[in-house]
Amino acid sequence: MADRKPADRDRLKVTFDTVADSYDAARPDYPDALYDALIVAANLRTGSRLLEIGSGTGKATTPLAERGFAVTCLEPGGRLAAVARRRLAHFPQVDVIESAFEDWQPGPGERFDLVFAATAWHWIDPAVGYQLAWQALRPGGHLAIWTAVHVLPADGDRFFREIQPVYDEIGEGLPPGTGLPKPGRLPTIRASIDGSGLFTVGVTQEFIWERNYTAAEYIALLDTFSSHIDMAQWQRDRLYAEVRRQLATRPDGKLRQHWGAVLHVAKRNAG
Repeated sequence: MADRKPADRDRLKVTFDTVADSYDAARPDYPDALYDALIVAANLRTGSRLLEIGSGTGKATTPLAERGFAVTCLEPGGRLAAVARRRLAHFPQVDVIESAFEDWQPGPGERFDLVFAATAWHWIDPAVGYQLAWQALRPGGHLAIWTAVHVLPADGDRFFREIQPVYDEIGEGLPPGTGLPKPGRLPTIRASIDGSGLFTVGVTQEFIWERNYTAAEYIALLDTFSSHIDMAQWQRDRLYAEVRRQLATRPDGKLRQHWGAVLHVAKRNAG
């Protein structure tokens, strides 16, 4: 979750709005155990007020709304916000606001028990993100951050090693000496959160889950990643043809992908 250059961050973070409906269908849900850990670590109660940064289509909002929390969602993408409103329409305690976090301010006296970002914090301007989160929280409130990433365990699907030469061929390979993160070794941003001086991290907990994808399902997923949306058409054509070719040789036509996330929960410091 290294910080992106501002120009790249600002350009790529708006790409998701062009694929709002497919984003909602293709992106994986987070495991229930993550929400259970979050509720305990942030000391949430039914009716607690939550502020979500970059809510997208409501993938993380829905499970928390179902648990009885009031959620104010900030989503800068108009199409993503529209999908979220449809998805969350039956939760009267959820409000979706079309706004970037950096451009929004709470109302007079309005403060939240939890500010959270699910696979969205890396798009926030690091110069102001922690300060704005601190200001939005009540004394004793919490900040929670997690990001879903592709991980590759030792017994993971060989597909991801076999497809890598195609990424190299189209100029989208991994930097030399790097690879996909492994379970038990996912990077954290604990030092960044603590280093802000505004929060103290109390919990960093890793979660691993997996999903199976057909070629069509996996390509639909890839089409929701900013890196793939930003590719030239010829690059996507070459890559997706190879995805189809490789999976067509398998009896069930599917790949097995592992996901990982590190949940960070930090308490707001006083003063």
